[in-house]
Amino acid sequence: MPKPLGEDRTLRALGLAGVPREEPLLYPGAWPRESGLLDGDRLLPLDGPVHEDGADRVPVLAIGSNASPGQLRHKMAEFGIGSPIPMVKSRVTGVDVGVSAHVSRMGYVSASPVRAPGVVRELFVLWLDAEQLAVIDASEGVPMAAGNFDRAWLPATDVRVETADGTVLRGTYAYVNRHGVLHDGNGAPRRHPGEQRPLLTELLQGSARLRELFGVTPEEFCARARADRRLCERGTRLFAEEKRVTASGLERYVLSGRTDGPLPGAQPPPTAPMP
Repeated sequence: MPKPLGEDRTLRALGLAGVPREEPLLYPGAWPRESGLLDGDRLLPLDGPVHEDGADRVPVLAIGSNASPGQLRHKMAEFGIGSPIPMVKSRVTGVDVGVSAHVSRMGYVSASPVRAPGVVRELFVLWLDAEQLAVIDASEGVPMAAGNFDRAWLPATDVRVETADGTVLRGTYAYVNRHGVLHDGNGAPRRHPGEQRPLLTELLQGSARLRELFGVTPEEFCARARADRRLCERGTRLFAEEKRVTASGLERYVLSGRTDGPLPGAQPPPTAPMP
């Protein structure tokens, strides 16, 4: 349960209301400073730890805009889902934030997790019930043959997730890109800069063919990508053709049709636009 409050905890008041799906240059959106409970249009403090024992929720590692309360609210509202979502800031060892090797229909180049032994990042873990998980799965294209991501279970033996109260999870789900990730020029996955404008600027400067497709500015890139699904598919193929793509290192955790992680009650996946 959230603590009683007197202050304005709306997303707008907290500076967390932006939606990258509507304004792609905002990607990955504003992240909270601390753990919280996303409850409709408010982000409330969490009263006590959130863990998987006895709870009908599963942990999902938020790498990009899924850590943005504004984006999460937008995804859930699309299907009329208003149940609260715990967002737990955690210390994650073994994963870093890379760059997806695909152009999103939403107009941005998204983040993807990459294997990074020894790397420690502060990231959010979402605790989702079955209905919420189905929405996020659909938004990432998991149920679709042409989707961009698979959901994989990352065990604690390889990826350590520790919450503020010292709890170490036995694992977490993460969305692994089916296209791979972009490399840094030396074959290693490049790190997502955390802002869309510098990323798109650098990608466009590095490829004349990409500029032919998407223009010369981040604004042009976003506008053209949002307007044309086939152009996004062409841009995705171009990354591979120009040999900009490498493996994330997490592909081995993707097991077709089965999972080693805990799953809440099964829900039919809704239909949602893929990122």
